[in-house]
Formats: sequence, C-alpha cells, structure tokens
Amino acid sequence: MPILRRESDGAGINAPNVESIDKDAKVTGSYPTIGEHIKVSRSTAGMFTDIDYWVTSEVTEILEERDQYVRFKTKNSIYEIINNQEDYERVFGKHEFI
Repeated sequence: MPILRRESDGAGINAPNVESIDKDAKVTGSYPTIGEHIKVSRSTAGMFTDIDYWVTSEVTEILEERDQYVRFKTKNSIYEIINNQEDYERVFGKHEFI
C-alpha cells in the first residue's frame, strides 16, 4: 500500500488511492504531475483513523523517481510516495512493509 510521507516531520498517510488532481479538481492520473495536487485517500473513510485523506499543495518539481518510488517538491514541502520494501526500510527501518 503506498505511503505519502512529508520529509520535514515524517507526517503522512498510507492508503491505497493515489490521485493527481488538476486545477479544476479533476483526477488526471495516479502519479505526481507538475502543476497539480496529490491526493492520497483511504476507502474506509472514518472507520479506523482520524485521517481519511491528504492533499498536497501544487507539485512544483519531481526530485527523484525510480521503481514504485517518487520524491517531489510542492509549494510548501517535500514529499515522497513509497510503494516498495527497500525504500520503506530506508525510511522506517526493518519492519514488514504494509
């Protein structure tokens, strides 16, 4: 399951739905796109957690990308979307990837 993580404080969300949202609030894909926002959301809204979704500010730059990993800059922060065991362990240590 993908994890959206803000680098400055480690805050974020792990959820199955990753969407790139344009200025008209239309979903254009599932990958960070310059000029659009990223929304990561759960399908179990409100059932197990206080956070159902996370929306970033506008993506301004893709900093790094490789297999199932992307690091990008928004107007306010730097984020990464992690969806593989290697990067999960690099960030969180040796634990089972969810």
